[in-house]
Amino acid sequence: MKNPRQLAWELLFEVENSNTYSNLAVPRALTDSDLEKRDRGLVTELVYGTLRMRGFCDAAIKRHLDRALDDVDLKVLTVLRMGAYQILIMKTPVHAAVNETVDLAKIVCGRSASSFVNAIMRRISETLEFTPTEIEEKYSHPKWIISALRDLLKDEELVTAQLIADNEVASPTLIAWPGLSSSEELQAAGAEPIEGSLRAFLFKGSPGEIPAIRERRAGVQDLGSQIVVEEFFQTSLPNLRWLDMCAGPGGKAAYLDALIESGEFIANEPSAERARLVGQVVRRGKVTSFDGRKIPDELGTFDRILLDAPCTGIGALRRRPEVRWRRVPADLRALIALQSELLDSAASKLNVGGVIGYATCSPHLAETKLQVADFLKRHPNFARIPVKRGSDPDGDMQLWTYRDGTDAMFLSLLKRES
Repeated sequence: MKNPRQLAWELLFEVENSNTYSNLAVPRALTDSDLEKRDRGLVTELVYGTLRMRGFCDAAIKRHLDRALDDVDLKVLTVLRMGAYQILIMKTPVHAAVNETVDLAKIVCGRSASSFVNAIMRRISETLEFTPTEIEEKYSHPKWIISALRDLLKDEELVTAQLIADNEVASPTLIAWPGLSSSEELQAAGAEPIEGSLRAFLFKGSPGEIPAIRERRAGVQDLGSQIVVEEFFQTSLPNLRWLDMCAGPGGKAAYLDALIESGEFIANEPSAERARLVGQVVRRGKVTSFDGRKIPDELGTFDRILLDAPCTGIGALRRRPEVRWRRVPADLRALIALQSELLDSAASKLNVGGVIGYATCSPHLAETKLQVADFLKRHPNFARIPVKRGSDPDGDMQLWTYRDGTDAMFLSLLKRES
């Protein structure tokens, strides 16, 4: 059986070396493992923590290198990052952290690499109170994300607060889907209600321990995503036709499906693999799989269209920490174009009086305010409906992790007037 550090290393290497997301890879691996609860907690801490604080750890490592960081083999660098995280962030006793890291290097990198790892780890351990001077290293965020936050928040203290919030450990947030599970059931399983929400709960443990989660009668979903669905649904009337254009992996679609008591609901996910996941949680509605840029004519038109658009994802860095290292500014151009095409497609299939809910898990201006402004210029027959919860002067909703304790979700409600 693999020890927890070896499993953590394998998961880190997989995430760094592929398009795998940690919030999917870690639960899957732990479900398949025979590790005890304490060791499962260590794996979780090492994977998420090392990903979050990679910039900080890299700053500590490169001080002791005679080469560029990029010239270090990724297998070795992943070992070093885990080791630096244990010494500098977890405050693991130095002797134990160094020995465990060197032993790990022998297993996954070979004996020759373990000597190099031993030397670097011992140098790192000589400065236990290491603090980088550059903000991007201190708070472990790329410069372009910090720049985007400065453009939005206009206040260095708020920027710092958001950076710190991105690096905090987020407990799983659960949702009791109406008609399928109840708040009483989740509370009986140890979940704690979130103040101000009827269906959201925090759970300090593995959600898979709860029968309602295993049986897909309740879900794991950030409160910000739940709020997006609730605000979008408040524009509801009886017997409407609903479309979720980009439904995977299915959290928002499942919530909408449970809320809609009359009318027709279609949950679409372009990826066939993710569409299968959507099909596991959408019971009453129909699940389809097509490119949202061309909605099939045979589906007709709709009264409500939710577009939870593909985006950089920089508003959800607590739960998907690798996104900060995976995304680059060049990604924005393609994503902005895709968002624009999806919005135009939605507009072409929306009935007069209908509403588009445009949502992103990114606060970046180019993906939110500027995207909506460009849409309204192209479609003068549309106008904003103010979001009821915490709307800004434009009527849009922008949640913030540091302020709201949620992912930094954005929502704009766009009504077709003619």
